Amino acid sequence: MVKIADIELPDFPLLLAPMEDVSDPPFRALCKEQGADVVYTEFISSEGLIRHAAKSTMKLDIYEKERPVGIQIFGANLDSMLEAVDIVEQSNPDIVDINFGCPVKKVVSKGAGAGILKDVCLMEKLTGEIVKRTKLPVTVKTRLGWDHDSIRILEVAERLQDVGCKAISIHGRTRSQMYKGEANWAPIAEVKNNPRMHIPVFGNGDVNSPERAMEMRDRYGLDGAMIGRASIGNPWFFKEVKHYFETGKHLLPITMAERVEAARRHLSMAIAWKGEKLGVFETRRHYTNYFRGIPHFKEYRLRMVTSDDPQDVFDAFDEVEEKFGDHQFA
Repeated sequence: MVKIADIELPDFPLLLAPMEDVSDPPFRALCKEQGADVVYTEFISSEGLIRHAAKSTMKLDIYEKERPVGIQIFGANLDSMLEAVDIVEQSNPDIVDINFGCPVKKVVSKGAGAGILKDVCLMEKLTGEIVKRTKLPVTVKTRLGWDHDSIRILEVAERLQDVGCKAISIHGRTRSQMYKGEANWAPIAEVKNNPRMHIPVFGNGDVNSPERAMEMRDRYGLDGAMIGRASIGNPWFFKEVKHYFETGKHLLPITMAERVEAARRHLSMAIAWKGEKLGVFETRRHYTNYFRGIPHFKEYRLRMVTSDDPQDVFDAFDEVEEKFGDHQFA
């Protein structure tokens, strides 16, 4: 068993990573149904929260069926982060997660996200003060370092643990790598094997197959895997990994009818939560993976990602199901 504070999780839990415009309530619900053990919200700007920006506030929506669920915030100003934590607490999540890893320029340029990797003392101070501020367990998601020459993740993890962080998720790339090249899990294993560390250490980056998840567990000895891009349009990934762990065999590919039903539910929930315009727009990135493998998908995809009318998209789903519903595509 793995524990984040008093939250009990199964051995080697699978966590849905916080992803902007991806890990919203509709998608989190689908992933939870398919075996995600912990889900995280999209990352939320502390400055947006304290200014009551509609987009930031909307991201605080969580539902009982998602638990345990973490709300992730980012920022570089201590007062703003503390005020944001007060707002987050009102949504009653199970976990408050701090983003010290987002590599996007508009975040980093403000000293937030992976920008804080340049100032380990600030990382430590922000984490410690947030721990003091809230009754909820505080966790951190970060990267190996700012660049190859400044990897201090062993020290960083110790310092964050020492000020009260209850778990750490580490992406196996530096900020300068962005999402290029291969993730390096060896430094994450060093953190886990550090005899001073006693909190869960989760790995992130390139967990894109059941075999890779097993490698993270068995070869690198980490406490769990945080799944990001492999889950986009593929909420079944969590189920596939767990099936592989239990049987050593791959789960049979699901039928196209099942894929269509998930896409249909996803779009319906997104429209109900975000409204028609945003719901249609923000589910588009999932369709390539929902319908991966079907022949001549380009013509269907074009309709799905260009139409602003949800009925047009639903009609395209129906046509795909009618034509390919009984087929399985790996």
